[in-house]
Amino acid sequence: MTILAKHAGYRQAYDALLAHGVDPLNVQFDSVLSPTEGVLNGQTTILLGTNNYLGLTFDPDCIEKAVQATREQGTGTTGSRVANGTYNGHTELEKAVADFYGRKHAMVFSTGYQANLGVLSTLVGRGDHLMLDADSHASIYDGSRLGMAEVIRFRHNNPDDLYKRLRRLEGVPGDRMIVVEGIYSMLGDTAPLKEFAAVKRETGAYLLVDEAHSLGVLGETGRGLAEAEGVEGDVDFIVGTFSKSLGSVGGFCVSDAADFDIMRIVCRPYMFTASLPPGVVASTIEALKKLRAEPALRASLMRNAKRLYDGLSAMGFQTGPEANPIVAVTMPDQETAVVFWKLLLESGLYLNLALPPATPTNACLLRTSVSAAHTTQQIDRALDIFADVGRRLGFLPSDRRRAAGAL
Repeated sequence: MTILAKHAGYRQAYDALLAHGVDPLNVQFDSVLSPTEGVLNGQTTILLGTNNYLGLTFDPDCIEKAVQATREQGTGTTGSRVANGTYNGHTELEKAVADFYGRKHAMVFSTGYQANLGVLSTLVGRGDHLMLDADSHASIYDGSRLGMAEVIRFRHNNPDDLYKRLRRLEGVPGDRMIVVEGIYSMLGDTAPLKEFAAVKRETGAYLLVDEAHSLGVLGETGRGLAEAEGVEGDVDFIVGTFSKSLGSVGGFCVSDAADFDIMRIVCRPYMFTASLPPGVVASTIEALKKLRAEPALRASLMRNAKRLYDGLSAMGFQTGPEANPIVAVTMPDQETAVVFWKLLLESGLYLNLALPPATPTNACLLRTSVSAAHTTQQIDRALDIFADVGRRLGFLPSDRRRAAGAL
C-alpha cells in the first residue's frame, strides 16, 4: 500500500487503455513539421487535434519576434511580476489585449488554466454564489473550489434552469457570478449567450465568459462569442488563453470593472507564479496583430471546419450540434473508441481520444480540432481515413461513403 493507492481505480482504467498496445495519454511525436503535420513512429501524420486554430505556431514573424526577444531579454523571468518586476513586454501585451477587446483593463497569466483559477477564486469567495454550466472546463471547477464560494451548477446551455436557480437566491446575501464558455471544448457547441445575458440583467448577477476556444474563431473581428452575439456590453469579465488561436501559451482576463488592478495583489495564482518569458510574450503580441490584420485566417478556418463536419455527418457519424472548429464524433462505448482512435493513428491521423469523466454525459468521443492551415486535401484525407476505419469496424455502409464523396 502506497500513498497513491487512493488512485487505484484510475490506475486500472489507465492499464485497460495500455492493453491496446498504445498510450493515448502520452503520444510522443518524433518531430512536428508544421501546424498540420508531424512525424509519429516514422510516419507523417495529419495533426487534427492540436487546437492550433489559426495555424500560427510556425508563422515566421511570430517565430522571429520570439527569437529576438529571447536574445535580448533571456529565456525567462525566473519569478512573478510581484517579486521580479514587470518587463516592458508584459505591459505591452496587456495593453494590446485590452485594446483588442475594447476594455479598460487586462491582466495576463502564465497559462489559461491559471487565468480561470485566479480570476474565479478572486472575484467570488465565501458567502458568494458561483453559477456554473454543468459542462464547464476543469479549470473553472478548480477555480471555484479555490475561492470557496457556493457552487451552483445549472443544466448545460439552459438559461431557464439558470434563471430558476438564481430566483431561489432572492434575498440571500452575496454576489452572483454566472460562468459560461464561448465554445465548449469537447463537443464544440456554443452557449446561448443572448439568453444568458438577459438572465444576468434581470437577476443583477455578474457574467463571465471563457472565450478560450472562441477567440480568433467567432465574431466579426475574432473577439469571440460575445462579439458574435452582440452582447459584449453585458459581459463583465472575459477570460481566455493564448495557447490556441494565438499559438503560444498564457491566459488573460479583460474587464471594465472599477478597481480591477486590485486583483494583482489579491490573486494568488498571479502573485505566486513566474511570469511569461519574453519570447512567449513577443510571439503572442505578434500573433494578436495577425489575428486582427488577417480575417482570411478565420474564414479559412470555418470553411475547413464545415467541410470536416459536413463530411463526417454525411457518412453517418454522430457529430456535435453545430459546425465549429471542434468537431467531435461520439462512439458507442470506450472499447470501440479506443480501437477506432488507434486505427486512425496507425493510418496517419492524430486526434484526441476523450473519455469519461472528462466528457459531457460520460460520452466517449473522438475529438478533432481544425486549423486554418489545413489544406482541403488534408481535410479530405482525414475524411477518407475516418471512412476506411469506419468500414473496417462495421460502422459505415459503402453507400454512405459515396454520398460523402459527393460533397
